[in-house]
Amino acid sequence: MATDGIEAVFLETRNWGRAAKFFQSLGFTLDFETDHNSGRLRNGDGPYVFIAEVPEDRTPQTRIVLAVPDADAFEPGPGVEIVTPFEDTHYGTREATVRDPDGRLWSLQAPAGK
Repeated sequence: MATDGIEAVFLETRNWGRAAKFFQSLGFTLDFETDHNSGRLRNGDGPYVFIAEVPEDRTPQTRIVLAVPDADAFEPGPGVEIVTPFEDTHYGTREATVRDPDGRLWSLQAPAGK
């Protein structure tokens, strides 16, 4: 089973409020905000942007999130290094991390297991 394309862009920031306002100024709408300086924004029916604040001593990262319809049925093809296998998250999905040939990390997100 393959991925279903881009689900989201995950951005880390040093200032949640400024980052959210930046995307809202570009036409994104706030779907929800958490109580720990993060939230999800959308612009139409495309992939969403999830922004999470990180401490000042950490370099903010960006990661593309690919949708996977069924984590248990997912079998990557050759050349895909699995960095972390699918694990349940506290926000109701299952996530894994893979590395591409150039060393970039990609997140895979599937619905929570049954």
